[in-house]
Amino acid sequence: MTSRLLLALGALSVGSVIAVSAPAQAQMPALNFDQAAYITCKEAHAMNPEARKALAVFLAEHSARVRGVVIPDGEQGAQLAHLVRGGCTLSPDAYLFTVVDRAILAELPKLPKRR
Repeated sequence: MTSRLLLALGALSVGSVIAVSAPAQAQMPALNFDQAAYITCKEAHAMNPEARKALAVFLAEHSARVRGVVIPDGEQGAQLAHLVRGGCTLSPDAYLFTVVDRAILAELPKLPKRR
């Protein structure tokens, strides 16, 4: 994935009215899908940038693998990141995986197939 995709995924914006709870401030997410799938956009936003990027990339790669596509470098990857950021801005209580998966699903016809 490109640095633009990582940058945009790292900048998940859920507004300025987020009340951060202590458990949501985890430094590094457990990159276990069963746990990562239930992290909300709000909780992801409360993470440090490196942890948030790692989580978003992990979820994007999982979804892309299941859908039979790859996350491309360049403008297509950046477009996916912008869709995720917009989805989390509109619905901070949504699970990040759902937002990521729906962004990939929306761009599915345009994404390169997995070899």
